[in-house]
Amino acid sequence: MKTTNLLYFKQYFLQSVISMILLTGCSQTHIRDTNYNYSAPKELDDGIKTDDIKNVNIDSDKIIELTKLILKDTFPNIHSLLIARDNKIVYENYFSGKDEYWGLSLGYAKHDTNILHDIRSISKSVVSACIDIAIHQQRIKNIDDPIFTYLPDYIKFKTLQNEKITIRNLLTMSSGIKWNENLPIGSHTNNETQMERSINPVEYVLSQPMDTIPGAVWNYNSGGVQVLAEIIKSVSGDIIDKFAEKFLFKPLGIKNYKWIKSSKSAVFFHPGKIFSHRRSFPAAASGLRLTSRDLLKFGMLYLNNGRWDDKQILTEDWVNETFKTQILRENNSTIYGYSYLFWTYTETINNKTFQIVSARGLGGQRIFINKELNLIVVITAGNYRRNDIKNDGQLALDKYILPALH
Repeated sequence: MKTTNLLYFKQYFLQSVISMILLTGCSQTHIRDTNYNYSAPKELDDGIKTDDIKNVNIDSDKIIELTKLILKDTFPNIHSLLIARDNKIVYENYFSGKDEYWGLSLGYAKHDTNILHDIRSISKSVVSACIDIAIHQQRIKNIDDPIFTYLPDYIKFKTLQNEKITIRNLLTMSSGIKWNENLPIGSHTNNETQMERSINPVEYVLSQPMDTIPGAVWNYNSGGVQVLAEIIKSVSGDIIDKFAEKFLFKPLGIKNYKWIKSSKSAVFFHPGKIFSHRRSFPAAASGLRLTSRDLLKFGMLYLNNGRWDDKQILTEDWVNETFKTQILRENNSTIYGYSYLFWTYTETINNKTFQIVSARGLGGQRIFINKELNLIVVITAGNYRRNDIKNDGQLALDKYILPALH
């Protein structure tokens, strides 16, 4: 944890340059062996139990078929697939492919149980868990409190229009703040990009105009998550990565993680002088890197009502509320919802209805949870700049994994 971001950047920049030289100089084509025979995952010293897939009533033929399609890149650039049922991991596989370190190319990279992976907006779901912990510690009284109750350093941004924004509104993406990140990353009109480029991201978010009244409309807003991280810092004194490390990761036995800090330098010109300012903060909405097994642990925490082993890490009430739709994402639909920085939806497959709660990240990062089936599926991928992929993790779940369950 003590290695600086600069060293990380140099390390991955060098790796990226070498990869590009190799790829362009040798025109190397990566062809994978598509032969695959199932074997049960190995039990490691990480607290996760393993079992054979046949012992948990899953049709292994469907999962083998899916694996071969991933190896053929019919499901493009999948990096890992893990399936757990009845609190045991019964399928675990890793696939090499093009990857990034928060936007920096890693070239064609290897993946395995020990390698960290960008989880992008699954970081948001981790921040949500931290809010529950802060409430249980009595640092936050209630999610229906206005956010400025916990932001004394930002009170100058309080207006008649935004003063009623609550913590709940930020958790459910319904703050009412005018915000658009459905635009190309890097665009000057993309609010998330502009937030990352700003000297103070929280000031940037809170200075945006209001578009609707709080709680009325769902609108995806990564800025609200950065504000939630600032609330954690305000009430605890810990920045979000350290708070998560103390009260979430350590109890879960997660020892290896990185929460990327978005560093920004700016030079200001004033008559007669030039000065610079530098700030560094954890990118709360998208900067976390974890292993796939630790993503599985996070999913298991929710599947088991906030418990890990004999420890109650999250409150049961919080988990129950997270599994409920708090706001609809589409006004004309009752099946697509959103909860406390988790996605909720209803899926009907072969005349069977499945209630799915998922944590999602750009590029194909997914944790799918279904309580009725006692099922967790973890997928990581490297499709960060592709919006055209139809054979994605969702299709893998719908066409192969859920139909394989008995």
